Amino acid sequence: MASYAASCNRQAAPGPGVWAVVDNKQIMRDDVEKVYRTRVNADGPAPSQEEALSLKLSILDELVNSDIMLDRATKANLVASDAEVEDKFTESKGSATEEEFQKKLKDAGLTVDDLKSEIRREISIDKLLNREVVAKISITDQDITNFYNANRAQFNLPETQYHVARIVVTPHADPNVRNRKNDKAANETEAGRKIVMLEKQLETGTDFSELAMDYSEDTSASTGGDIGFVGESSLNKSDPALKRAVLAMKPGEISNPVQTPDGAYSILKLIAKEPAGDRQLSDPQVQQAIRDALRSRQEQLLRSAYLIEARDEAHVTNYLALQILESAGKLPAGN
Repeated sequence: MASYAASCNRQAAPGPGVWAVVDNKQIMRDDVEKVYRTRVNADGPAPSQEEALSLKLSILDELVNSDIMLDRATKANLVASDAEVEDKFTESKGSATEEEFQKKLKDAGLTVDDLKSEIRREISIDKLLNREVVAKISITDQDITNFYNANRAQFNLPETQYHVARIVVTPHADPNVRNRKNDKAANETEAGRKIVMLEKQLETGTDFSELAMDYSEDTSASTGGDIGFVGESSLNKSDPALKRAVLAMKPGEISNPVQTPDGAYSILKLIAKEPAGDRQLSDPQVQQAIRDALRSRQEQLLRSAYLIEARDEAHVTNYLALQILESAGKLPAGN
């Protein structure tokens, strides 16, 4: 029987710096390194080789999925137009001056063309998912009534309720942690780097629930970080720093990372705030809240299923993973 190393050698990359091939399209090492530089805190301690390779593997997996989605969008004639890209590009600059904007790009190791290319990719994939996933979601009045009747206690609020979602990162090894990327910080240094990376992604507009499903080290990862409504009395029993963060937010806002005495970090999102009292199904706000919750659940499920189906149809070879396995995790810096 041939050795595993020999098997890996027979799948050597088609050229130097090729880290993956997706349906004959190459993903280069430079593509991964460019994203990697935006995920690592330049002011913090340098990651170990194992930490760096783990993050690069994760980024490469994201790029593979993105290429698969973009290919589908292209075949469906859903690629973003130049006008759509320019509008989003202008929006991304916000209130920053041209000098501030250029510095931000330089610090991230990006050019204007890089940013516009990424914007085109994101818009195109959003168009694809809107057509193939979002457009297929249907929430009926009966669905809303059924949910209300099955969860009646949720709508009789004896105290103010806070609808919270969270992304949790802990410094403690835990084999029971499950998120879509099976990503887990093993110590305080890794936890610190990871929370900074997540904060940066949220600042650039990455969806909170998607990040939670990919990276949160909490049982709520499977629901996009959504832990439902938390009563004021329960909030009073939580860590004071977490309580202050929740009370300081308005619905829709996301907190800065909060570290608790056990060393864990949390990034919180306040989805809604409901004052005490009974909520009737006839209340339009109740109906809309239920509709939004049911739609969000369906969308997360359908997005995950669509990506799995698309990836199953694609032909992917991850040469970085093969090289790491072949070298027992000691990949030379130049590979």
